[in-house]
Amino acid sequence: MQIKRITEDDRTGEFINIEFSDYATDCDVELNFEEFCFAAEDDGKIAGVITGRAYYNEVHIGDLIVGKEYRKSGAGSKLVAAVEDAYKGKGYEKIALTTFGFQAPEFYKKLGYELEFIREDADPKLSKYFYLKRLK
Repeated sequence: MQIKRITEDDRTGEFINIEFSDYATDCDVELNFEEFCFAAEDDGKIAGVITGRAYYNEVHIGDLIVGKEYRKSGAGSKLVAAVEDAYKGKGYEKIALTTFGFQAPEFYKKLGYELEFIREDADPKLSKYFYLKRLK
């Protein structure tokens, strides 16, 4: 067996989807898988984007990026709300995410996310914050 770094493509995507689904089925767990991407637009210009995946009973926010000129405009809050609204009542119990110390710990706290734990780093800016919010 040889291990090599490759670029994800249709072949790897198909392998991941099949094996991920089959393993959940073998374990008698509902996969409930969906990827998402929401964008905030301002006159056709992208102001921000939120991406992630939902599977099993959790939604995972992977990235929330708001353009510099749109920060503090409410775009980030609206993007997070779009994810929350999209997955309420669909069998998902919680939304999980991580953020670094220099990014947005206080932002998520203001949105009602509970801090599960912090993985401390020698550089506090690089400490990683793990947040969770229960969907109602």
